[in-house]
Amino acid sequence: MTAGGPERARAVVDGNDYMTLATADAGGTPWASPVWFAHDGYREVVWASRPGARHSRNVAARPEVGIVVFDSTVPVGAAVAVYLEARARPVGEDGPDLARLIAAYSRRSEARGGPAWGPADVTGGAAHRLYAARVTAAWLLAGDDRRHALDLA
Repeated sequence: MTAGGPERARAVVDGNDYMTLATADAGGTPWASPVWFAHDGYREVVWASRPGARHSRNVAARPEVGIVVFDSTVPVGAAVAVYLEARARPVGEDGPDLARLIAAYSRRSEARGGPAWGPADVTGGAAHRLYAARVTAAWLLAGDDRRHALDLA
């Protein structure tokens, strides 16, 4: 394991606003999307998207996703990245998951200078829905061009 593994990985997740979400449709055709995200305890990542977006349709067809969080501004050879395997889903319109996850999303949005988000922003007639991906495996790339398995929780 690379030095400071989980702490370093959490710093990457906390220090970047966008993740690359890799999805595939029912036939296996891949698609990658940059998505603004928040997390709930590093074990679940959350984003808001239109249900008709290609990555949203892909999640509906095939919930297994890949995620990478990284800083693309670092010099060549200095990359630090967190790779995640996860199972994604649209968050239901009621119940504790929606309240918990929209609160996590809103906290990060407001901390980054964005708007507050509430259930009305992702339910009913709203244009967006909330999506969440539960992390099933994680790796850190840091300095040695190898991915080191880790537990972010």
